[in-house]
Amino acid sequence: MQKTIISVQNLVKRYGDFEAVKGISFDVYEGEIFGLLGPNGAGKSTTLEIIETLRPKTSGSIVVNGINLDEAPNDIKKIIGVQLQSSGYYPNLNLTELIELFAGLYNRSVNALELLDTVNLRDKAKNKYKELSGGQKQRFSIATTLINDPSIIFLDEPTTGLDPQARRNLWDLILDIRKKGTTVIITTHYMDEAEILCDRVAIVDAGRIIALNTPDQLIDELVATGFERPKEVKKANLEDVFIHITGKALREE
Repeated sequence: MQKTIISVQNLVKRYGDFEAVKGISFDVYEGEIFGLLGPNGAGKSTTLEIIETLRPKTSGSIVVNGINLDEAPNDIKKIIGVQLQSSGYYPNLNLTELIELFAGLYNRSVNALELLDTVNLRDKAKNKYKELSGGQKQRFSIATTLINDPSIIFLDEPTTGLDPQARRNLWDLILDIRKKGTTVIITTHYMDEAEILCDRVAIVDAGRIIALNTPDQLIDELVATGFERPKEVKKANLEDVFIHITGKALREE
């Protein structure tokens, strides 16, 4: 039986008369990649920010690795890693200095070069964040989520705006992180990405979960209704062609 590492029950978030999250309930299992999918404004980011202790809830219960959010939010902060947006990095520090800064905030000793190795950025150790390419910035932001050796990391649309090579490289990185036993919660607008990476996905719309299952099972359920794609499904797509003929190697300035 799989261990539940996050349990969300009847979560509600209101802003005045507007109800952004309307009684959401779901569990995340230890060691899985769990996708929270939905259109803009569906409530997925609000839900994640509440779990991450960044935003207060209106009602409901959340337990993260046995820790009740209402009782010990600071203990939850110690065991999770949250992907920062670019505005979270001091512009005049290089990557090594940024990692050391964040490690100090966690009161931890971290080998910055080893951590940069895990995201293939050792050669950029002395570069400032603003000097990195888009793919490098995303890989570094994931590295910062790993500084406190978290049980769970949260990635918010990690591949938005990346070229195909950088996107595939980031997929491999996320899968490697999961192989080491870390639970990954991810949001994305790319359904092919969710289908490849996620063990299970919850689809959120208008503040409610309207579907929750493995990608394969959700697809099978749709096909069982008689749904057919208007175009024959091929064994590869255009992105596969692009990667195949240009190579998987990252091309970064």
